[in-house]
Amino acid sequence: MAKEPRVRVADIAINRKALREYHIAERFEAGLELKGTEVKSIRGGLANINGAYARVENGQVFAYDVDVQAYAKASFAQHEPKRARRLLLHKGEIERLYGLTQIRGNTLPVLRLYWKGARVKLEIGVGKGKEAEDKRQDLKDKAEKRESDREVARFNKKHA
Repeated sequence: MAKEPRVRVADIAINRKALREYHIAERFEAGLELKGTEVKSIRGGLANINGAYARVENGQVFAYDVDVQAYAKASFAQHEPKRARRLLLHKGEIERLYGLTQIRGNTLPVLRLYWKGARVKLEIGVGKGKEAEDKRQDLKDKAEKRESDREVARFNKKHA
């Protein structure tokens, strides 16, 4: 049985704020419909997804507030930095996303933008907003984990 070739995955941008602000129930991988100058800008590291979100409209999914800065070496054809970009998903995935967004409190934050082989992919999540006490609990859990990891490392260093 022949092995499938591995596909390289490299992150371009991560939306850490979305992971802090929302409980993520499900994640979806989507292709991104881009123009040539946008791809060149992304290769140059000029992409930002902080505050980006997706919305289902007329049977299609669009990503909003994905900021891809203008490509400096482009000729007369240039793109808008914050235009709505269509996401490439299967019909079943679009219907599932539509159903999940109809539930009160659910939203579709953009979690990360990354290369998968030669293609730009976008990861969106189905998120429900966290309350202030949930955020405090997350910080407390993170601090406890950090302390326990330090103790384990100290023990291993001492007894190794």
